[in-house]
Amino acid sequence: MEPTDLHEIAVAAMRTRGLLPTFAPQALQEAAAAGRAGPERDGAIRDLRHLPWFSIDNDDTQDLDQLSVAEPLPAGAARLLVAVADVDAMVRPGGAVDGHARTNTTSVYTAAGVFPMLPEILSTDLTSLHQGRERLAVVVDMQVEADGTVAAATIYRAVVLNRAKLTYDGVSAWLDGSAPLPPPAAAVPELEGQLRLHDDVAGRLRQWRSRRGALNLNTVAARPVFENDRLVDLRPDGKNRAKDLIADLMVAANTATARFLAQQGFPSLRRSLQAPRRWDRIVALAAGHGAALPAAPDAVALDTFLRARQAADPDGYADLSLAVVKLLGGGEYAASPAGAAAPPGHFGLAVADYAHSTAPNRRFPDLVTQRLLKAALAGGLPPYDAATLAEIARHCTLQEDNANKVERQVLKAAAAFLLHGRIGETWNALVTGAAAKGTFVRICSPLVEGRVVRGFEGLDVGDTLEVRLVAVDPVQGYIDFERV
Repeated sequence: MEPTDLHEIAVAAMRTRGLLPTFAPQALQEAAAAGRAGPERDGAIRDLRHLPWFSIDNDDTQDLDQLSVAEPLPAGAARLLVAVADVDAMVRPGGAVDGHARTNTTSVYTAAGVFPMLPEILSTDLTSLHQGRERLAVVVDMQVEADGTVAAATIYRAVVLNRAKLTYDGVSAWLDGSAPLPPPAAAVPELEGQLRLHDDVAGRLRQWRSRRGALNLNTVAARPVFENDRLVDLRPDGKNRAKDLIADLMVAANTATARFLAQQGFPSLRRSLQAPRRWDRIVALAAGHGAALPAAPDAVALDTFLRARQAADPDGYADLSLAVVKLLGGGEYAASPAGAAAPPGHFGLAVADYAHSTAPNRRFPDLVTQRLLKAALAGGLPPYDAATLAEIARHCTLQEDNANKVERQVLKAAAAFLLHGRIGETWNALVTGAAAKGTFVRICSPLVEGRVVRGFEGLDVGDTLEVRLVAVDPVQGYIDFERV
């Protein structure tokens, strides 16, 4: 299958699900004009270009949303600064670019390529925190105590400069002692110490949340592999130490952001994950491994069980993690009016206050949160009222689900092409979905999900079985199995 074929499938899937695959001419013209005019610089802006900021992301990422820097403090504490790209400075509320972002609400990452939420002149250039480029940012400045508590946090605007664009794989290999310090980091004298301090601070933040039940899950995603512009495989792309490091920093920044808006008397757009509706199935999975979970959802007990299983069966832990993730269900956005009780917190992260804020190039809720933050810093009124935030929350949750469905459909189209000559072959599989719409399983080579069309009776999420491939349809993205 050629990339052009996948691209056509992706475009059709996006249109079917109410997502815009291309930008209107007005949006592209507006983005170009914003680039010529440059970002607005009103208000108090600190100059923090002298600090040794750096980024860690995927090898091919160009839409860089965050930088970070840290410094040690007495008694084992540390100051942690997370700088988030000031996208609002280049995207006018109510304009054509904002309209496209508000419709799609997210960048869509498919096996055919990325469909960005913002025009690339912005997201991968002018609002991206590229190495060596001065950029405006919103900084979350936190004090992390030795026990992982975020004792204090403040937010302000600043000019920052990325000293090194680092990658997850490169940093993780160095932290694990299997590779030298990545060259971009070695070129900046302060960065070796920065990376070690970041790893330490992230570990403290993680341990603090772990004591409260943050779930230690290890799932893998499929990464398309092309050779000479032709799809040849879908390989696992799992977690590593550097990905965990950044995730821990972002959770802390997103929590501090939500609390800051509440302290300022501002409404906010929260990200929540309620207690799992299928807790009974999670209890049954644990029982199958000889463990007893309480009858009511308990994050601490679940994490204790998961850590025990990871130690006992590290090779099978990814499958167990995937089953639990499916049973936890998806997160959602919810409006939190000023002065009102906040929506439910995030069960999986074990935090009560959480607002997406650290990826405004890629997610519309983060751009909304950034505008709320800047209005609070300027002493102005909230740019969104409670009713508008409630509608944005509903729409963002819906479009996130649609984007996920598009990504899965295109991934299945790619996998169906890879499997089209393998009808009749068998695989070991894991049940990842069991509902009225069908029973779905995941195989590992290539890493993809398909539907069980015969022999699905009695199967539930987390079960393992052997399946035989009976049919594929690359255009429709269908992969059908039967139980052996």
